[in-house]
This record gives sequence, structure tokens and C-alpha cells, in this order.
Amino acid sequence: MQQKSFADLHKRTQQALRDGSANNPLTVTVTSRNQGGFRSSISMRSHTITSDQPYGFEGTNQGPKPSELLLAALAACQEVTWRLYADSMGVPINGISIELRGTQDLRGFMGVDDAVPAGFLRIDGDVTIDSPATAEQLQALQKTVDAHCPVLDDLIRSVPVSLNLKVAT
Repeated sequence: MQQKSFADLHKRTQQALRDGSANNPLTVTVTSRNQGGFRSSISMRSHTITSDQPYGFEGTNQGPKPSELLLAALAACQEVTWRLYADSMGVPINGISIELRGTQDLRGFMGVDDAVPAGFLRIDGDVTIDSPATAEQLQALQKTVDAHCPVLDDLIRSVPVSLNLKVAT
């Protein structure tokens, strides 16, 4: 399969944002419904995925757990952002692979110690690039990717979150 260049898409989208013809700001909607136990059916656009807990946590292991989905979202967004900006900056990329590791202290989630965060304490990872580009080109590209990756931005910036309780009737 031939690789597609996203440089034109990037330029067209930038122009549409500048001239006001783009659908912006964009609202993304995700709906999750419990399917019994810890299993959830999550819908977005025309896609549905299942989230669940592993067997060792009383789940049925029918899908990734929510924290794994968070890491998956970051990894996938990094790949998209690397590809988009590599093409836009003229940096040749033959392949991209992302491996992320999240470290979590379960005392926070389980309510054992309120001083411990409920989520990840840290996220570490490796971005492996197959490219003939120079180290300087790849470092400049990484700086650009890290500045413009939406999911990375969501994780490092304090995003306001408002969850309203609604009682089903």
C-alpha cells in the first residue's frame, strides 16, 4: 500500500481555519454505557468499542481497561501527529511505532490513601521512527509534534472537566 502525503491536507486545513470556513471549534462526543459488571460499550461516530477490566479485577477481559484506552489514545494521536507534521515539514518517515507505559499506584483508585493520585503517576514511552532523516530533522520534528499533539496537550494542560449528574427517569 502506498503511503499518502498529508502535507496538502495540513495546508488546506490551516487555510480553512485562517479564513473561517472550517468547522471549528470541533466538538467530539463519546457515549459509554455499562453492559454489566465492569464492561462498557463505548460509541463514537460510527464506531463502538468495548472496555472491561481483566479477569484478576473481576472483569471479563472483553476489552482494554479505561487506563489502557487513555494510553492508546495518546499513542494513536502521537502517530497521527508525527505523520502529519513529517509530511508537512518534508521529513521522510517510513514507519512509526509508539510504546507507552503508565505507572499507577492503586491505593489512590481504591481509596486507601487520598494523598495518592487515582490515575497514572507517570507515563513513559518510546517513539521508534524508521527514517533516513538526520538526527537534527527528527529532533525538530519531535519538538513540533509534542507542541501540537492534541491528546498529549490534554494530558499535560489542565483541561476543565465538568461532569453533571443526571438521574434516569
